[in-house]
Formats: sequence, structure tokens, C-alpha cells
Amino acid sequence: MRTMAEGNTLITERTFSVSQERLFQAFTNSNELEAWWGPEGWQTENKRFEFEPGGIWHYCMKCEDESQGDFYGMESWGIGKFKEIQAPERFHYEDMFSDQQGNVNAEMPAMDIKVEFKPTDGGTMVVTTTTFDSPETLEKMSEMGMIEGYNSQMTKLTNYLSE
Repeated sequence: MRTMAEGNTLITERTFSVSQERLFQAFTNSNELEAWWGPEGWQTENKRFEFEPGGIWHYCMKCEDESQGDFYGMESWGIGKFKEIQAPERFHYEDMFSDQQGNVNAEMPAMDIKVEFKPTDGGTMVVTTTTFDSPETLEKMSEMGMIEGYNSQMTKLTNYLSE
């Protein structure tokens, strides 16, 4: 995975050996997303998934890997709002930390996320552009392990697509 940080923006690129349509589906079908979303050792459950402009995605990631120590059993709730969908080229959403009821956690940063699917020789590159409110917020999220977690998640996606 290639990662670039510019100011308050994080850009990641990773190529998968599947078609643009297949990769788009893995990101936009609720059941498929649950199968791979989240870092290694974490399982995702979508409480609500409305893949349409203005639609809501409310989800919970739970650590089910005892070897992750203090993280074992931890839940991380999020809520997203889809802004734009251009199948199978891209979609755009806002992602925020939340609680079980979908109330936004104002103490944690919101992320504006654009996901693009670009055909390449032998596959498709997914380019994710995540914008934060400031460079300091991006740095804080990086220190919390966001980049490593996302890379781990992309490895889970690679494994899922090869099943």
C-alpha cells in the first residue's frame, strides 16, 4: 500500500487483481463489507447500511482476537453519511465516531472520505483520500494507528477477494 500525507489529507493507494466492478461491490454491498472491514482480529457488523446519496452507514467494529490484549472485546462504533455515488468509479462519504445509537462523538474527528476505483493492467487500484479538519488531526489519527489499521484492513480485503 502506498501512503502519502499532504497537510490535512491522507491518500492511500492499493491495487487488487479484480475488476473495477468487483472491487466496487466489495466496498458497497453490506454483507461483503462486513466480511472484511476493520483491522485484522476485528469483526464488523452493519447496523444500518443505505448505500445511496444521503444514506446512512452505522456500524460497529469489535476486537475478537484475544492476542490483542487490552483491545480484546473493545467496540468501535462509527456512522457515515454517503454524499455522492458514481458506480463503479467512486463514492464519497463522511465518517464519524459514534455510539450504539448513532450519536456522533464530537470529541473525535470527522473524516471526509473519497474512494476511487481506477482500472489498471491486471486489476483495479483503490485510491482513498481522507481529509481531516487540520494537519494536527491527521497526525493524531496516524499516531493512534489509523494507517496501520487501514493497511491491515486492505490485507483482509485481498484475502477475502481471493477466496
